[in-house]
Amino acid sequence: MAKTTAPAPPAGPPADHVLDTPFDSALSDRYLVYALSTITARSLPDLRDGMKPVHRRILWGMRLLRLDPASAYKKSARVVGDVMGKYHPHGDQSIYDALVRLSQDFALRYPLIDGQGNFGNIDGDNAAAMRYTEARLTAAAATLMDGLDEESVPFRTTYNGEEEEPEVFPGAFPNLLANGASGIAVGMATSIPPHNAAEILAAALALLAEPDLPDARLLEHVQGPDFPTGGILIEPRASIAEAYATGRGSFRLRARWRKVEAKNGLWHIEISEIPYQVVKGKLIETLANLLNDKKLPLVADLDDQSDEQLRITIEPRARTVDPELLMESLFKLTDLEVRVPLNMNVLDHGRPGVLSLGEVLRKWLVHQREVLIARARFRLGKIDARLEILGGLIKAYLNLDEVIRIIRKADDARAELITAFDLTVTQAEAILNMRLRSLRKLDELEITRENAALTAEARDLRYLLDSPGEQTKRLTAILARLRETYGPDTELGRRRTTLATAPDVRFVPLEAMIEREPLTIIASEKGWVRAMKGHIDLGSADAIKFKEGDGPAFAFHAHTTDKLMLATSDGRFFTLSPDKLPGGRGFGEPLRLMIDLGETAHVVTLMPHRADATLLLASSDGRGFLVKAEDVLAETRKGRQVMVPRAGATLKLVRPVAPTDDMVATIGDNRKLLVFALAELPAMARGQGVALQKFKDGGLADARTFVMADGLSWPMGGATARTRTEADLGFWQGARASAGRMPPTGFPRDNKFA
Repeated sequence: MAKTTAPAPPAGPPADHVLDTPFDSALSDRYLVYALSTITARSLPDLRDGMKPVHRRILWGMRLLRLDPASAYKKSARVVGDVMGKYHPHGDQSIYDALVRLSQDFALRYPLIDGQGNFGNIDGDNAAAMRYTEARLTAAAATLMDGLDEESVPFRTTYNGEEEEPEVFPGAFPNLLANGASGIAVGMATSIPPHNAAEILAAALALLAEPDLPDARLLEHVQGPDFPTGGILIEPRASIAEAYATGRGSFRLRARWRKVEAKNGLWHIEISEIPYQVVKGKLIETLANLLNDKKLPLVADLDDQSDEQLRITIEPRARTVDPELLMESLFKLTDLEVRVPLNMNVLDHGRPGVLSLGEVLRKWLVHQREVLIARARFRLGKIDARLEILGGLIKAYLNLDEVIRIIRKADDARAELITAFDLTVTQAEAILNMRLRSLRKLDELEITRENAALTAEARDLRYLLDSPGEQTKRLTAILARLRETYGPDTELGRRRTTLATAPDVRFVPLEAMIEREPLTIIASEKGWVRAMKGHIDLGSADAIKFKEGDGPAFAFHAHTTDKLMLATSDGRFFTLSPDKLPGGRGFGEPLRLMIDLGETAHVVTLMPHRADATLLLASSDGRGFLVKAEDVLAETRKGRQVMVPRAGATLKLVRPVAPTDDMVATIGDNRKLLVFALAELPAMARGQGVALQKFKDGGLADARTFVMADGLSWPMGGATARTRTEADLGFWQGARASAGRMPPTGFPRDNKFA
């Protein structure tokens, strides 16, 4: 391995080498250098060995410390010190964290480091300090580095020019896919889940046998990811195939569970495996919080009974609970089900790119072929050098007396030997360095046999170098032996993640996740909201305390399983969950903490959402339309823009439309009443709407829908709370967008229907 020296610094004072360049150019050039460094030397794995530089340097440093699988353990601090001082000039904690991960059997499918001591656990506990733990390499790591002493891969100098390190590992262990990788670079990231090594090697063998094998055929060998923590993969086969074909996708992974029968018809759920990278301690905490918040009404209790084997038990609320429904509710609310991303963005000879499964395997096989050729050339060079020496030794044995005479009497024995027997300098030196006891007849026979064996091996190696077919055959044998080591019948190689189809539980009702309880929703004029337990008398809502200068705006009955629909004056609709509203103690909380309410917007209406309802929306300038309630649901804090009021106008009102309603009544600030057919209003999902009534001055005061046969009613006011109904509305009936007429005598002076 040839060493290179770092370039010498330029001569002269530093001021003579200052570059005059625009700041933006200098900044962009340097940021580009930083970005490339992050991408190529820190965050993305190399396609050929699946390693990042820090991981590769840790294994290389441990190899030089002779920490092979059969040797004794050494302190992790010793490994970290060597790696930091010689190869990786970064913080010792970052190096130790990487070392710890390489040893965790719940993080890596095939750990590359055998750790002794506390290296963390699936509960989320951290590893002990590096001075307390010890480490050595595993067999997988040894396989990954097999061939480093045979000039099979290029080496480069370390950061200080004193040592050398390999640019990549040559071994045939498919580490990139077997152990996976993850990382975030500048403008890109990678996320490759772990796979079963036997399946990856089987797919590689299939490609060696049939180089043009379609990517779809590879799925006959690669079922999908195989996680160290097991679990059940319920992603459809079509989605798995698409993800591997494009290099991007995700996999739906669930915990493994079973129903355990007990006495008297009782039963409980036992979870034995949780999804990959889910911290068990946080999972138990989440389950306990949901149970305490009464969001798991189907669950009575849970218990973590794990020891060396994971075991979480869940008790149902009643023996009649459907276990599939119970688990579906848990999968929906917790990390008992996760989506594991796939983004096969890797470095291919220093260049990042997203590759398909077939491309990754083909390029990895190209690397393995290059390694095979490099090792063959290295071995052939060693054989040729040995054969040269053996040729000289055989000549010496055939002319032993003359050789002895020349050595005893010649002034320049080496030159005399070269001239007398047509030897090379190397052969003559080998003869001169031979010990006397090697002159026995037995050694001559051994040298003759060794010469014949090496000659035959050299012939085979030259044939290997000249024949691509022989290279494929040799590579096939190597991978086949490795597949036997990690075969599905071995403890390390058996598949841990099984594939299954999700049960046909199409709909998990909200009642399965939130306990249904009555609530009374109170909202104030200044936008403070609270949810009081139970259905209190709405007539006494005025007795509820509010902040000074505030008062009641909305009060209605609901349940914890309902959805609340909130509309604001800028035409946006929001969705709230009653179970997440603050309780009745105190004054509640501002709505602005729950939704992104506009600076000048105010709440127009707050009511329970009914999925099958139809709503009448009207703006202050007298435009409106009908909308289905299901079209106004919003999933985010930003809400959904439904009405788009014209400049200077706002959303004035939102009224539910009864299924039997057939007419619309509108009244303006000018006290003109108009009645027209509901059929004249369009149904829309978003927009400004159409003109409801024409106003000479002012705008819309109120609107409502009603049944023509029942007449139009309005409150009379006073202590009696009587209502008046006008049955004959022909005088006020007209076409939509008409001006209307003055209302009947006794109509409320505030121009409100209710």
